[in-house]
This record gives sequence, structure tokens and C-alpha cells, in this order.
Amino acid sequence: MAFARACSVALVGVEGVVVEVQADLEAGVAAFTLVGLPDKSLVESRDRVRAAVVNSGAEWPQKKLTVGLSPASVPKGGSGFDLAVACAVLGAAERIDPASIADVVMIGELGLDGRVRPVRGVLPAVLAAAEAGYRQVVVPEQTAGEAALVPGISVLGVRSLRQLIAVLCDEPVPDEAQAHDQGRPDTMLAGLMMPGAGMGTGIARGSQGDGNRPDLADVAGQERPRKALEVAAAGGHHLLLSGPPGAGKTMLAERLPAILPPLTRQESLEVTAVHSVAGILPPGEPLVARPPYCAPHHSATMQSLVGGGNGLPRPGAVSLAHRGILFLDEAPEFSVRALDALRQPLESGHVVVARSAGVVRLPARFLMVLAANPCPCGRHTLSGAGCECPPSAVRRYQARLSGPLLDRVDLRVTVDPVRREDLMGRGGRGESTETVAARVLRARARAAERLAGTPWTTNSEVPGHALRTRLVAAPGALMAAERDMERGLLTARGLDRVLRVAWTVADLRGADRPDASDIGAALELRTGIPRGAPMGAGAS
Repeated sequence: MAFARACSVALVGVEGVVVEVQADLEAGVAAFTLVGLPDKSLVESRDRVRAAVVNSGAEWPQKKLTVGLSPASVPKGGSGFDLAVACAVLGAAERIDPASIADVVMIGELGLDGRVRPVRGVLPAVLAAAEAGYRQVVVPEQTAGEAALVPGISVLGVRSLRQLIAVLCDEPVPDEAQAHDQGRPDTMLAGLMMPGAGMGTGIARGSQGDGNRPDLADVAGQERPRKALEVAAAGGHHLLLSGPPGAGKTMLAERLPAILPPLTRQESLEVTAVHSVAGILPPGEPLVARPPYCAPHHSATMQSLVGGGNGLPRPGAVSLAHRGILFLDEAPEFSVRALDALRQPLESGHVVVARSAGVVRLPARFLMVLAANPCPCGRHTLSGAGCECPPSAVRRYQARLSGPLLDRVDLRVTVDPVRREDLMGRGGRGESTETVAARVLRARARAAERLAGTPWTTNSEVPGHALRTRLVAAPGALMAAERDMERGLLTARGLDRVLRVAWTVADLRGADRPDASDIGAALELRTGIPRGAPMGAGAS
């Protein structure tokens, strides 16, 4: 009996489980049996691997072959196991030394001609291998840069099974020409992209620092919504923009990612892992450096927002917006079930999706921006605009955003129609994205310094107990908020969120802790009721 083993990784959501691929050869009728809960695409690897081995110049063993995927209780899917299966079979057939592949993690799909094709999810797979103690991985050449992002891992990128056999056997490595080397399109990259993953489903094109980002100075007027946008970016607070059509709600939301600080190294790895699994990682950009911007259409289902699909759930819009922006334009037009499904990830920063095939925990710490019209026709708040919506229709429309959902939104701002003098430029040009982003970065730095040594990084993440006991506002600053709570205008959660916003307002103006004016500004941003004091968001 001949035996060999190699390793690969099974992805469950965006988390990986190292799988031992075992190959056993014994006397008997030539057959190929694959066991260990493989899905359809993995079962088909028997034919792909056999053809790839033969076309790579190796001899296929004419014996009874059993390939086991251990642990057998973990569901396994996809074509990324092909490379490990082929090497385990060759090791059992003594074409390569079994000891040379026993502790090597191999990820990649095999073409019938022996070429190694890239697959999605390489980064989370290599992260799982590193956490399990493995130090050597073999991946397709196109994804070697993605795998190399994981520290402490030796990465070997190969173009074909023939090259890998030569490396393992210490033989001369053959040169494999790529399609793009010969002036033809590289069809190998098709495995990295999920069909249908385009604009609005992941990274906003132009957000990677190429200079083509929309500028906040292009927004005419809208002083209060601009300040709310700045507060949202500085503290990670959720935002509701309500107003008539054409007032600039979408324009404001599209400029929010540019004033957010760049992602940290750890955040970049988290975002890149999600986008790699989802198949929306742009070729040639192995690491996402800017916060993503996800804007699903209002016809999106609950599964497409929180995650779902056949078998194990796939990342939804809330996960694609992890560490970035989730923009829901025409928010009342979304289904009520889809909107209410956002309540749990808004609080916890992750979403747990349970299906018959298993339970998946997906990251979902995002900044949500809602845009809504005041009524179905959008003219309800405009004087003399001829709104014909009956009061009952207006109430039903506004009630589609439920109270529990709105209670989780820190900032609620009315976007009024642009004045003529502002639109024609006579009101002066607003601050640029660069200026606001610098102020946001300074505010984030103040918050990070204050929260050093805690599991929180932004004001929006600080729990209420810490706000009331550890991070105390100035004496007497909470009188207005306490009155609103007694009158029923604020819930206990609402009071905590007012405190978080007040800390952000104080950070933006460089104060050590919020005072009564900061609390008043936070209450005004949450309730829309003027408090008689100017907002301090843009103060120096």
C-alpha cells in the first residue's frame, strides 16, 4: 500500500479550515474514489486531476485510488483542492517525495492541460493556514501577491503542475508561457471574478487614490448636511439624509468615502479577505487600501443584503461594505424585512447567517447612510410644490423606516433644496475633500489616543456603560439630553448615541471632553430640533 498527504483549505464564509488531503493506492481494479463531504465542483476534480497529471508528463497510477478529505465532517466545495489532490496522488505513486508535500498547503484549480488556474478566497485561506501553524503555501502565480500579504508565510506561485513537480523533485523548472505574454487575453483571471459583481457591489472604482474621486467642494451649499457628513466620518456614526429629490443626498453620500481615513493594515486584510471570497477583488490590486463603498439597488432582497445563497451563505452587501460605507438610496423603497435585518449587524459589527448547510459568521462593521424622500412624490416638505400625497400615504411611506432601525441611526439631517445663489456660485465654494479629510483624520487620532488599550477604535463603538462611567462629559453638560429622555424624545440607546456623537463633535473642535454645546449639537443632529447653539463640527 502507498500513501501520501498534502494540505489545502476549506472556506466557511470568510474563515478557513485546514484540510488534509490523503491519497491511498492499493491493488485492485483501477478506480478513483473521493470522500469527505465534497460538493459537485469538487467531485468533478477527479476528471480534472487525471487529465492534468497525464498532460503534465506524469504517469497516472493504474490502481485503486482513494482520496480522503479530512476532517470529513466539514463541508468542502470549490475547485481550489485540485492542486493538493494531484500532488497527494503523485506522492502516493512515488513520482514525488511524500515528505516534501506533507506540510505544504496547496491552493489552486487545475486545467485539463495542467495549468494552475487562480481561485477566489486565497487571502483568507492563507490566513487560516498561518494561524494553524503552516509556513509554506503553493498558489497560482496570479494570486501570489495576495498570498504574500500574510506575514511569516513562504509563498510559491506556479503556472502549471509541471512546474510544481519540477520544484518538488529538484529538477529544471520548465518555462510556461502565459497568454498575455503572447498578446492574447488572459482567460485565467476569469476564476477570480464573480459573475455579475460590478459597480455598486463592492469597491467604488476611483476610490483607490487615483485622483478621480468626487470632491466635496462640488456640493453647492448644504452647510448642515456637510457638517453631519464630517461628524459621521470622524466617529463612524450612521446617517439619515432626508429631503426632496435633487437636493443632493446621493451626491453627499458618494463623497463620504473620500473623507474617511485610509484603512489600517489589519482592516485592509479584513476587507481584502471578504472581497476575495466574494470575487470582486480587482486584478492587480491584492490589497484594498481605501474604505469600500457599497450601494445596492432598492430591489435587493434580504439575503443579498445580509448574506445567503445555496449551500453555505456567501457575503452580502453588509459584509462587502465592511470597514466602509453601505449606502441605501431610496431607503423606504427597500423591503421592510430587508431593512429590519440590518438591526443586528448595526449593533454587533457582524452577521450570523444560519442555513441547513451550516452557520457562517461574516464581518459587517460598516457606516450606514440612508437617503429618503419625505413622501412618495418627494414634494411633501416643499411649499407650493403641489404634493398630492394624502396624509395616510405620507405616514405609511415614512413608517417603512421602523423605529428600532432609526433608533440605531445617530445623525438625522434634513437636506433642503439648494438655494439659487449657492447653485450659481455666489454663496462661495465649500471646503474641499482634502481639507475635511485632514480634520477627520485629526479627530480619529484623538479618539484612538483616548481609546488606546480598549477594544474600540472609534466613538461609535464605545458601549454606553463606558460612556457613563469612564468617559465622562463636562459637569452639567447632559442636562438637555436628560430632559429629552424624561419627555420621551430619547430612549436609553438614544442617550448613549447622543453621547457618542458629542465626543466626536468635541474631537473635531479639539476639546478634551464634550461640554453643553457639544451635547446640544449632538441632540440637534439626532432630533433635528434646533438647540440655539451652532454646531461645532467644523470648529478648529
